Amino acid sequence: MYVVKSPLSDADLKIVGEALQGALVDLIDLSLLAKQVHWNVVGSRFRSIHLQLDEVVAVARVHSDTVAERASALGVSPDGRAATVAGASGLGTVPEGWIKDADAVGALVSALGAAITRMRGRVEATEQPDPVSQDIFIGITADLEKHHWMFQAENV
Repeated sequence: MYVVKSPLSDADLKIVGEALQGALVDLIDLSLLAKQVHWNVVGSRFRSIHLQLDEVVAVARVHSDTVAERASALGVSPDGRAATVAGASGLGTVPEGWIKDADAVGALVSALGAAITRMRGRVEATEQPDPVSQDIFIGITADLEKHHWMFQAENV
């Protein structure tokens, strides 16, 4: 069986691999949480929030693929299985059933805030061992912070 070999040291690869796997889990969960809210949001701001949620889903899916492919390029097998995501995500949950527009916005502000906090930790953790992965995390963080800002502006 062929195994991709990383140019990183074993110690650096462990740090970077854990950061990439954690980011993958959070991004997959973020896309699922946003889609769940997307299907269930109700209220006078339904349409704008519904569309904005699709933007978050699209960003999370694109970045999850980038993260998974970076892991693979370094010889780390990415794990995006449902059980793995459910057991390792740190984003919390959203309520089941219909969700009022203001509550939907609050749920996304919370989920995005958690994802950003965790992503910033990965930016710090990968600074020395792998600036390439760090650069990916910086880009993801910027995109998540943009959506975080936009959802916070919804609840003013």
